[in-house]
Amino acid sequence: MVAVAYSTPQQTLRRLTIIVAIQWMGATLGLPLLPLFLEHRGGTPTIIGFIMASFFVAGVATQFTLGRLADKFGRRPILIASLVAYAIASMAYLLPVSAPWFALARAVQGASAGAIEVASMSAVAALFAEEQRGRAVSQILAAQLFGIAIGPVAGVVVSVNALGWAFFFAGLVSLWAAVVALRTSLGDKAYDPTPLPRLQMNQQLIGALFAASASGLAIGVYEACWSLLMHSHHASTLQIRLSWTMFCLPWVALSRVGGWLADHANRRTIALGGLLNNAIFLSIYPHIHSNNLMLVLGTFEAVGAALSVPSISSLMSQGAVHRELSRRQGLYATANTAALALAAGVSGFLFTMNAALPFTVMAVVSASLAMTTLWWWRDVEGNISLKV
Repeated sequence: MVAVAYSTPQQTLRRLTIIVAIQWMGATLGLPLLPLFLEHRGGTPTIIGFIMASFFVAGVATQFTLGRLADKFGRRPILIASLVAYAIASMAYLLPVSAPWFALARAVQGASAGAIEVASMSAVAALFAEEQRGRAVSQILAAQLFGIAIGPVAGVVVSVNALGWAFFFAGLVSLWAAVVALRTSLGDKAYDPTPLPRLQMNQQLIGALFAASASGLAIGVYEACWSLLMHSHHASTLQIRLSWTMFCLPWVALSRVGGWLADHANRRTIALGGLLNNAIFLSIYPHIHSNNLMLVLGTFEAVGAALSVPSISSLMSQGAVHRELSRRQGLYATANTAALALAAGVSGFLFTMNAALPFTVMAVVSASLAMTTLWWWRDVEGNISLKV
């Protein structure tokens, strides 16, 4: 019998940040070079786009269901099982197979990563009051970005040909995170036999789903085409890795500011500004042929994301009852992941036609989706601090 550490919300939040940071650090050790690894295994840009998309398709297919299971059976079992599944899938990259076979490993990784996000984010929403939620959510987001920032740099000594070993190590790291989760209480019952309350499809949630889709389109282009774009500009592998790190570090540094704004300023305005900021930067990257300048611009793009994402996440859970939080988070993650899957799958094909095309198309669609929040959130209280 494993002893579970029952603790205050702040103590649980600290343990969750450790779990999330460990998992994402391991997950990104080799990720920036994955498209190049798949290319060396015989993958064409279209096949690479399909493999990258399989990560997100699996998330779309499973995230809401896993959120429902978390509301019913507890978040901790879902978190632990997902970390173990992610570890096994990561270790599969050592297998000597051709590129298309890695779609299965990416699918398992996608489903597991989605479940980890659903469990951890809904736990934070359940543990903290609405007027504190932005700051708490920002710490989980900062942990994710810290792991993403450190992972690529920590794996700098790994070549494309040895990328399988980086993913094997990522599997070990994920198992370590599972051990931490095993001893952490997320503040809910292991199983509640009473029926789940009906999910409220209110304006807050619907607007957040459109915002999640707008963000997902942009990220999907980066997942499939960013490394290929920089490679086409003759970037070194170090520059490709640094581009990820330089995007993440400002986000980590400003995460508390973004959380504070979500709890004290108008969440609607901050969320829309951040989404439009992302679309603008997405549209201009293909037209810049200096890799060093792209690194700097990525840092500025991160500022807008850091300040806005806690507001979007807080609006998503605003007004929710305790036992619908995981389903809301599952829907939010599904919308984001579906957009990611669409963008990643289409972008690989568009990139073969013109390197700028996927960036331009997705920037226009993302900005259009972002503007719909003006309608969905028109009657939603944006400044939660005025209500307390």
